[in-house]
Amino acid sequence: MSELAQRHCIPCRGGVPPLAGEELAGLARRLGGDWRVVNGHHLEKEWKFPDFKAALAFTNRVGALAEEEGHHPDIQLSWGRVGITLYTHKIDGLTESDFILAAKIDAL
Repeated sequence: MSELAQRHCIPCRGGVPPLAGEELAGLARRLGGDWRVVNGHHLEKEWKFPDFKAALAFTNRVGALAEEEGHHPDIQLSWGRVGITLYTHKIDGLTESDFILAAKIDAL
């Protein structure tokens, strides 16, 4: 399990700038796992499954984790596929918590 996955999400109260520059790049390098930083705004990743039931089971595990952490991704579920988009809605950009949740999802 990565160092990021061992940490916990911290609720964003707003009023802080989204991550940018080297801070953003450094967290992206530490995350790995095929996550993509898109336009410096959000993280995206897609998983493939053999059927809808397996994709739904993964989605439910992600949902339970999101509730535990108090940080909720956008999840797209379809037959054999789950896509996840992560960003902090309160600041319309990325925070360290987005990378922590991404690492935790990878650890599922």
